[in-house]
Amino acid sequence: MTILLIMGAALVVLAIVLVSAAVGTTASGRAVSGVDRSVALLQAVTTAPKELTKDYDESFADRVMAPLQGKALLVARRLSGSDAAERIRKRLDVAGNPVGWTVERVQAGKVIGAIAMFLVSVALTAALGTHFPLRGLLIVLATIVGWFGPNLYLYQRVYERSLLMGRSLPDAIDLMTISVESGLAFDAAIQQVARNTTGPLADEFSRVLREMQIGQGRAQALRGLADRTNVDDVRSFVTAMVQADSFGIPIANVLRVQSSEMRVKRRQRAEEKAQKVPVKMTVPLIFCILPCLFIAVMGPAVIHIMDSFSGR
Repeated sequence: MTILLIMGAALVVLAIVLVSAAVGTTASGRAVSGVDRSVALLQAVTTAPKELTKDYDESFADRVMAPLQGKALLVARRLSGSDAAERIRKRLDVAGNPVGWTVERVQAGKVIGAIAMFLVSVALTAALGTHFPLRGLLIVLATIVGWFGPNLYLYQRVYERSLLMGRSLPDAIDLMTISVESGLAFDAAIQQVARNTTGPLADEFSRVLREMQIGQGRAQALRGLADRTNVDDVRSFVTAMVQADSFGIPIANVLRVQSSEMRVKRRQRAEEKAQKVPVKMTVPLIFCILPCLFIAVMGPAVIHIMDSFSGR
């Protein structure tokens, strides 16, 4: 009986060893075959033509951001009006067409900005533990800011660009006047301004020259300059130049008159801003300066009166 038990135990141990060896061999074979397949795949990808491996070489922007921008553009077109693209294109022209900004990117950026601000506001309000009415209001406001964020950026660019153009216009007209009076043609005078000055006005004059070089008329190119800006002085200058070109009026006389008018307008604007200074100083004077002055002047007297009434 003891011998039978020993033999049974030995058979069980032998069976366990055989099964373990079989399983280990199978796993080892699988591992080796898996490694071989991985090495073969790497070699195939390395030696494959560029047409087959270009999908693996694309950047994160091409693989992820481009499809995301396309989906956001579809959503933006559904939510915006039919003339939204034309209005954005007009605003981009007035803003000077910033690098990398297109109509499609602006529309997609509005949707992506709204979604991003929504998620950020939800996370922040949840972390701060705000109550539901205030939390909903903050989320809605943040989503609206994200939607109108690209528009606000473009409005700021338009304002800054218009301010620079208004400031540099009188000097540019003076340079044109000197150039025309010295014997240059009007186109050459514009070229002198575009070459010797910097800023958005010089860029616009360079664009006018390029448009005339590709075949547009002078009047049409100047009207395009007026359409790409919202500065009244530039528009009046373009109108005067177009009329002078149409009626044959000497350009030098028109430029001299325009230069004088621009400087008078600039001086008047400076005087207007100077007249607004006292009104603008009233609010900080009342709420910031006068309280501090009253505390410094009346504070010791109030303390002395309080000590007198308290019998100290």
